[in-house]
Amino acid sequence: MSIDAWLSVVEQRIERDAPELRRMFDIYAAEARFGRQFIADDLNRLPHSARVLEVGAGAYLLSCQLVREGFLVTALEPVGEGFSHFSHMQDVVVGLAREMQCLPCIVATQAEKFVEHDRYDFAFSINVMEHVRDVETTLGCVANSLLRGAWYRFTCPNYAFPYEPHFSMPTLLSKRLTERCMGKHIFNNKTLPDPVGTWRSLNWIKVTQIMHFIRQRPELSVQFDRNLMTRALERIADDPEFAARRSALLRYSVTVLVRIGLHRLPALLPASMLPIMDCRIQKNYGELSQ
Repeated sequence: MSIDAWLSVVEQRIERDAPELRRMFDIYAAEARFGRQFIADDLNRLPHSARVLEVGAGAYLLSCQLVREGFLVTALEPVGEGFSHFSHMQDVVVGLAREMQCLPCIVATQAEKFVEHDRYDFAFSINVMEHVRDVETTLGCVANSLLRGAWYRFTCPNYAFPYEPHFSMPTLLSKRLTERCMGKHIFNNKTLPDPVGTWRSLNWIKVTQIMHFIRQRPELSVQFDRNLMTRALERIADDPEFAARRSALLRYSVTVLVRIGLHRLPALLPASMLPIMDCRIQKNYGELSQ
């Protein structure tokens, strides 16, 4: 039932039927492994056959794995701007998952248009919230879909910190100003399949924006885990696939920080000042807003 066993089967199918996708598969397989590790503690808290919602399921690798583990999974995934390049990979994964009877319920709609109430025990997303068109509407739709006592766990960049991880570059005061000054670096980027679409999809989400949303929904509470930044730096130092998508200067700097142990210092800072957020939004058992 391990995710490595599942990914090995997918890899063999990719090699057989779509070898041109091998490089892309390696990237998304690494993300699926990270995602499974990221939500491991959450999954351990869930009852048997819990209903799970993945918001932005990508190539469905992680959703299929959770079905293999016995969860009842809904994979929410409209292929958005900047990500149309992996539709072929989705087809391969869906075909294999159907053969192996581990296909989740796929809902091909935008998160802002997802209408479901009091259904899921747990929802999660991995590096998706920075790409949705409307952050607060998406959070509201996901929150509405949760049962009381359930929670939504996600990780994504925090754009209050002046760094853009997809393009491995510093940012300025706003997305518009950053584009004006860094446009050549952005639109001529060779490491992303669709740099123009990826850039346009970014919404500049911030921790303070999430806090503002929570204040308007008294039935919800939020927590931010500040240790994810430490784990992300360790991943850059230890995971060649993940590190390859970062600049050489960043890889070198992070490796030095990890070696001397200073990579643990960011955990002492407020979540609003960190470049990555690890957010847990819970629907409480008290009175629900109308």
